[in-house]
Amino acid sequence: MKIVRSFSAVGLALAFTLSAAGFAAAQQPDNSATNKEQAPTADHQSNAKSDLILTKQARKAVIADKNLSTYAHNVKIITKDGAVTLKGPVKSDDEKQKVASDVASVVGADKITNDLTVKQ
Repeated sequence: MKIVRSFSAVGLALAFTLSAAGFAAAQQPDNSATNKEQAPTADHQSNAKSDLILTKQARKAVIADKNLSTYAHNVKIITKDGAVTLKGPVKSDDEKQKVASDVASVVGADKITNDLTVKQ
């Protein structure tokens, strides 16, 4: 009898875990289609030495600005043919402009596409 009860308890625990995981997964929005439509993405980063150097310098400029939030410090910086695209969430419109300004000090304002979004 003890063996049967042990298997029943394990089966019940497994069923509960699977149903809880399924419920949690059902609660997550699926925005895969939206994400695929957004270009450029990090995999569009050029491997040309000049683009890699620009990306590194732009990242250093953003990280050096200690007034920015963690969100801003972690924006995506994608460089291709000398043009920089900024993507990701920031805390405010002021922060959005500040990140663009920090990057513009490295690459020039005319070479930036600012696709940053303000996190609500």
